[in-house]
Amino acid sequence: MDKCVENKLNELREYLKKIEYINSSIALLQWDSMINMPKKAIQYRSQMLGYLSGESYKLSTSEEIKGYIEYFKDIDGLNDTEKAIISNIRREYERTKKIPEKEYKDYVMDGSLSGSAWEEAKEKSDFKIFEPHLKKMVEYNQRFVEYWGYEGNKYNALLDIYEPGINTEKLDALFGQLRDAIVKLLKKIRESQYKPNTEFFTKSFSKESQEVFAKKIMDKMEYDYKGAGRFDESVHPFTTNFGNKDVRITTHYYENDFRSALFSFIHESGHAIYEQDIPDDLQGTLLATGASMGIHESQSRFYENIIGRSKAFWEFFYPKALEIFPQFKGVTLDEFYDGINDVNPSLIRTEADELTYSLHIIIRYEIEKALINGDIEVKDLPRIWNEKYKEYLGVESENDAEGVLQDVHWSDGSFGYFPSYALGNLYGAQFLKKMEENIPELFTEIAKGNLNIVHNWLKDNIHKYGAIYKPVDLIKKVTGEELTAKYFIDYLNSKYTGIYSK
Repeated sequence: MDKCVENKLNELREYLKKIEYINSSIALLQWDSMINMPKKAIQYRSQMLGYLSGESYKLSTSEEIKGYIEYFKDIDGLNDTEKAIISNIRREYERTKKIPEKEYKDYVMDGSLSGSAWEEAKEKSDFKIFEPHLKKMVEYNQRFVEYWGYEGNKYNALLDIYEPGINTEKLDALFGQLRDAIVKLLKKIRESQYKPNTEFFTKSFSKESQEVFAKKIMDKMEYDYKGAGRFDESVHPFTTNFGNKDVRITTHYYENDFRSALFSFIHESGHAIYEQDIPDDLQGTLLATGASMGIHESQSRFYENIIGRSKAFWEFFYPKALEIFPQFKGVTLDEFYDGINDVNPSLIRTEADELTYSLHIIIRYEIEKALINGDIEVKDLPRIWNEKYKEYLGVESENDAEGVLQDVHWSDGSFGYFPSYALGNLYGAQFLKKMEENIPELFTEIAKGNLNIVHNWLKDNIHKYGAIYKPVDLIKKVTGEELTAKYFIDYLNSKYTGIYSK
């Protein structure tokens, strides 16, 4: 490479580090807002976040960054990482520049206030408290879509933030296939005479014992929560990171439900492992993160469900659970396995079974798409939410907290994010197919507690690339195929037919 080009690349990386430092500071403040911050601090904290977001905005839209984009526009001979750096900063520059700076700062500040209002509204189960804040966040996103421009459906502009290469046309086709397959399988399950026992999960399980068991699993998964992470409690479980040496997760404990915090820990650890595996040399590139939210969710949901709810996983971990939880005395491994895979359409997304989970996402996708296109209004959301839950899952919420207020995502304007969860299921099953081709003894090794075989494959095939490749390119690179719903549908049919044909 020409020495001048190499020097310019080094200059650019030093510049991008400044953006990373500010963004990490913002993330740290947001983490603290969810974990430690006193309630009376919200106003000042929102101002801090607004200021730092403004500084990030300035760096991302400066004449200097524009100069780097222009310089590298006609440079040949760049490798994949260098091409991705330039493509990414151009994409972010063009998107961010179109939003007026003051409006961007106001958006971040209002998002912070909105998050606080959501917490209060959920606690009091009163949508009216959150409604004006949510209305404002929807209006921001509607304006942003117009600033950015879009092809076809307005919602495509938001999808592009979280899942480049995916649009509503593709999603409608994938989700349509998935919805029809789930409804068909769900009908068979409802007609089955077999019903797994789950009563033993709802005894009293102390927070302390749940944490001890979670650590045993996280150690085997190789999430480094001791030296490069930590775990805490929050209303809504989440993962955040400030570089690959500080990746934090949270959960929420329920002493009357063994499964909730357990699978939350496994899920969030899947996210965290991905971030910890990002190579050091991607720092200062803005590529030191996951390829997309869908790929990120593929890692968390892969660990949570495909691995964490597998028979092989519990062949190793169930004897250890029996040592810590005498509540399971007399429960066989088969009964335990069937119980954690019980299919029972419910109201709460984060507590949903593996089969019906995607229906929760499809509902949110349809609502978001209608909101952004102006087809429905915020004030009508509780009614629309309940109607869709009745139609898709046959259940109705009795209050706002277990209905329209159950998720935090809309409070900070994260429209376009929800489809990532269901896409994660599809990506994960497609990765599993390839993993089993590469490692025929995969589940035999998992039954021995060798989860490092899973971790190493994911690290070598997915994690090490960070955000160098777009998801549409990464899935082809790893599996040789474009994203399809086929493998996840096959996986669901095989697993649940096996359980419910007894």
